Amino acid sequence: MRKIILGLAVAGMVVAALAWQVHSSTAVQPCDINAHWDCGIVNHSRYSMVGPIPVAAIGVAGYLFLALLTWFRRKTWTALFAWAGLGYAAYLSYLEASVLQVWCLYCVISQCLIALIAILATIDLIREFIGTASEMIERAIKNLRYS
Repeated sequence: MRKIILGLAVAGMVVAALAWQVHSSTAVQPCDINAHWDCGIVNHSRYSMVGPIPVAAIGVAGYLFLALLTWFRRKTWTALFAWAGLGYAAYLSYLEASVLQVWCLYCVISQCLIALIAILATIDLIREFIGTASEMIERAIKNLRYS
């Protein structure tokens, strides 16, 4: 599971970096598909910045942080930050759908990636908890038999 989460985090860094490139560019973008799908409109809107920092840059840093947490086997923290990232991505998707009424292809891909990471990190955490609980129960039963 760890390798899958790492791979998804790396893919997220790439997608966020592509969105950051759109944010930094004034050229026509390859994801300028039609009136409902235009990364340029989304990434140049007033919602594309948190203070002086582009949201896409926060995405790159967030995915890097998740990759590091996963690499160092910090399962609880990985799940916690993945769900926080998913919540923020859901807020950004709300802005795209309701306020801007334009979707960014990179943002939608990122939303899917962070959702997968959050779900897989939670499953991994639950599996570890069940394994630990099972071992504790086995030890307790063994201790009862030999007492």
